[in-house]
Amino acid sequence: MRVRATLENPCGGAGGMKTVRVRASKEYDVLIGARLLDRAGEFVRDAAGGNVAAVVSDDTVAGLYMDRLRSSLRKADYETVVFTVRCGESSKNAFNYIRLMEFFAESRLSRSDVVVALGGGVVGDLAGFAAATYMRGIPYVQIPTTLLAAVDSSVGGKTSIDLDSGKNLAGAFYQPRVVLCDYTLIEELPPRILVDGCAEVIKYGMINDSDLFQILVNVQPIELEEVITRCIKIKRDIVCEDEFDVGNRRLLNFGHTIGHAIEHLSNYNMSHGKAVAIGMAVETRAAVKMRMCHEDCYNDLVDLLHKYGLPYTTRYRADDISRTVLLDKKRRGDKMTLVFPRRIGKCILFDIDVGDMEQVFALGLHSSGERL
Repeated sequence: MRVRATLENPCGGAGGMKTVRVRASKEYDVLIGARLLDRAGEFVRDAAGGNVAAVVSDDTVAGLYMDRLRSSLRKADYETVVFTVRCGESSKNAFNYIRLMEFFAESRLSRSDVVVALGGGVVGDLAGFAAATYMRGIPYVQIPTTLLAAVDSSVGGKTSIDLDSGKNLAGAFYQPRVVLCDYTLIEELPPRILVDGCAEVIKYGMINDSDLFQILVNVQPIELEEVITRCIKIKRDIVCEDEFDVGNRRLLNFGHTIGHAIEHLSNYNMSHGKAVAIGMAVETRAAVKMRMCHEDCYNDLVDLLHKYGLPYTTRYRADDISRTVLLDKKRRGDKMTLVFPRRIGKCILFDIDVGDMEQVFALGLHSSGERL
């Protein structure tokens, strides 16, 4: 898959930079542009202030970008301390959460200092949860370095760690002070990591933006800046309407209920994006079988997943998945809310009894991936 960045700026902003304002319980800007990493210090200073910047990253990203970030923070008069974890979902755990909290304390961070998350979704979730709970909350900034984190996890204030029983079961809603999406970092991603983020982009097309879906179908290479901005605006609008995930924000879970279960069943050997791709295919096929959408919706989705090298079948059975989904935080008593497409660009929330989940999942899993 190929991408191409652009400096065109139809939405305004200085120097080719686009700005998306998020008006949640705390208002903040998401900045999308080229080479923002080298200006991070000034943006962090403007948004958060403080004297000490605690940078949280993983061992892969730190080796690539930490020197540039530290140089920028130093120019903005920050003392910088750095905490790294091993790259991968397995690092988003309670052990590293406590280690990070102890690191903040040992570094004498105060509530006027700032945490900077430099990395993908794992780093952003872990750093954000620690920032939300250390001293009952200190400012933090997101600098996503993957497409998946840029369009999804860095925006909206969901922070979390995984427990042994399941994904994202401990966390808090806590908004960042600013999000810096430097798409030149994303251009440098290995194809397999870039493709992972494309699953979330396809999700936005399915739930809210049929034009975006068609862009993904017809345009190669994709314009990173345009795609990131479109996705963030969709998420911004949904989050501002339903910050705490009790209404339409749950539409963003399309593919995620089943996807999280598949991640857990694979012991997190399957990436988030690939698991979500499978989840979207399974949920859409189930919707077709339940006569909630036309079979063309499923066929078009599978064709697009195939185009971007994403999977749409799984070896796990309906009983495996339904048993794991019972631990999902989205379950409310004896009900589970699933996201079903009505057509490309339009999804709805649909409540099912937990006792019916296995049957519904079986509808989506049977010959999943075949055209209907």
